[in-house]
This record gives sequence, structure tokens and C-alpha cells, in this order.
Amino acid sequence: MSTASQDDGLIKAVPLRRPGRWVAAVVILVLLALFVYGAATNANYQWDTYRQYLFDQRISKGAWVTIQVTVLAMIIGIVLGVVLAIMRMTANPVLQSVAWLYLWIFRGTPVYVQLVFWGLFTSLYPHMRFGIPFGPTIAHIDVQGVDAAFFFATLGLGLNEAAYMAEIVRAGISSVGEGQSEAATALGMSWGLSMRRVVLPQAMRVIIPPTGNELISMLKTTSLVTAVPLSTDLYNQAEQIAGRTFRPIPMLLVAATWYLAITSVLMVGQYFLEKRFARGSSRKMSTRQLQALANAMSTGHERDGGAA
Repeated sequence: MSTASQDDGLIKAVPLRRPGRWVAAVVILVLLALFVYGAATNANYQWDTYRQYLFDQRISKGAWVTIQVTVLAMIIGIVLGVVLAIMRMTANPVLQSVAWLYLWIFRGTPVYVQLVFWGLFTSLYPHMRFGIPFGPTIAHIDVQGVDAAFFFATLGLGLNEAAYMAEIVRAGISSVGEGQSEAATALGMSWGLSMRRVVLPQAMRVIIPPTGNELISMLKTTSLVTAVPLSTDLYNQAEQIAGRTFRPIPMLLVAATWYLAITSVLMVGQYFLEKRFARGSSRKMSTRQLQALANAMSTGHERDGGAA
């Protein structure tokens, strides 16, 4: 009787059936299969040209130039963004105003317009002289005689990216409680040391995800460097081949394939970087922690029972 009564008191949980999800999944898979089959059998895609130029030497060299521009521009953007974020958070009104003016200009104008400006830099400043103001010239550079398209493309993208990275870094630093920096100061740490050892490591959990998105966005933005003009990147190399072969569709697919491949590698790197800086923030307990918690609870119950 006791067993039957216990069984009657149990609640049998039945998972809720959602047939709509399976129907939607099947419909999506069928549509995707139809699209892939239609694209594979469509002669207008010119898959033979796609296979011919997918690993062409000009395309691979263009991909390498794109990677270089992306990495160097992001380094400029991150370093300058950290400086601008600190300037915005300082109590100095001059530094705050300069940082705000920088963000206003570079976030308020299109990046393509900025790259066109950097492409015309040699027309604005054909000669640059370095020396003592109103005194002798120490060095002289003929800017028009220098092939600096790669330099100006990287500089233009990096300066634009710094405006966005400044806000990302500022948001990350602001997410760390003031008590952390106050505790570091109480321990005798300087402001710079507390930022490096206490604040920034915790802020990286907030900074890294949007920074990874900015890196991927920077990779795709490099297709605009033709405004400088820089014609050796991935997109422009594919465009030049398309102009000679009169087959733009397969060359666009070639460029898209390389962009997807590089983006996939960056996304994997972002995942492991986020995982590294997320250590210590997980709310899941290890087996040892669960066992210790169980022992503590059992000890508490025994004490409560003894007291009762």
C-alpha cells in the first residue's frame, strides 16, 4: 500500500511535442538542397572559371595583402582606441574634448570618403619637411615620389577603426566595478598598474566579442581601398581578372570564397580567445566544488538535527 501511494504521488513529466519545429527544419533543408542543386547545375555561374582562378597566384597574393592590411589597421585601431578611451575617461577637459572631436569626425564621415582623402594626401602635401619651426630643415620627403598606397590604405582604415574601438574599450572599462580599482589603489598599485593587472583583464570579457566583430568587419572593409588607390588586395585582383576575362560572376564567387575562408579562421580564433578570458566567470561548478558543497550541506543538516 505504501509503495502504491508513493507511486501515485510521483509526477511523470512528458516533454512537450513541437512538430512545427521539425516541419520548419525539413522545409528549410529542402529549399536549401534545391538552391544548391540549382546553382550547381546552372551554367551561368561558370564553375569552370571559378575552379580555374580559385587558387590563382594573383588571387592568393591579393588575399595576403588583404590580411596584412587588416591586421596592421586593427593594431593601429586598437592601440589608438585604448588611448582615446582613456582620454575620454580622464578628468582633463582638454583631453576629453580632443577625444570627443576625433570620434565625432571619424564616426561621422563615411570610411570611403576618408580613404579618398588619404588617396589625395600627396596632392595636399606633395613635400614634407621636418625640422625646427622657423629654423633649418632636418629631413625632406618627396611624398609624390613615394608609392605609399599600402601605407595610406592601412593608416586610413586604422584611424577610422580607432574611433569605434575607443567606445568599445570605454564600455569594457566602465563595466568593471569601481571597487576593483579602489581595492588596487588601497594595495598600493599605481593607476597604470591597476589598469594592466586588475581592470583590463576583467574588461577583456566585454571588449573581445565586439573587437572580433570589428576585425571581421575590417577584413571586408578592405575591399574599399581602391579609393586610395590600392589595387593589389583580394577584391581588386578579382575585379581586374574579371575585367580581362569578362566573367564577373565566377570571380566574385572566388573573392567571396576567400573572404569566407579567412573569416572562418578569424571566428575560430575569436572563440578560443573569448574562452580564455572567460575563465573564472563561469557559474558552473566543478565536481570537486559540488562535492565540497554537498559535504557542507550535510554537515549543516547534522548540526541542525543535533541542535533540534
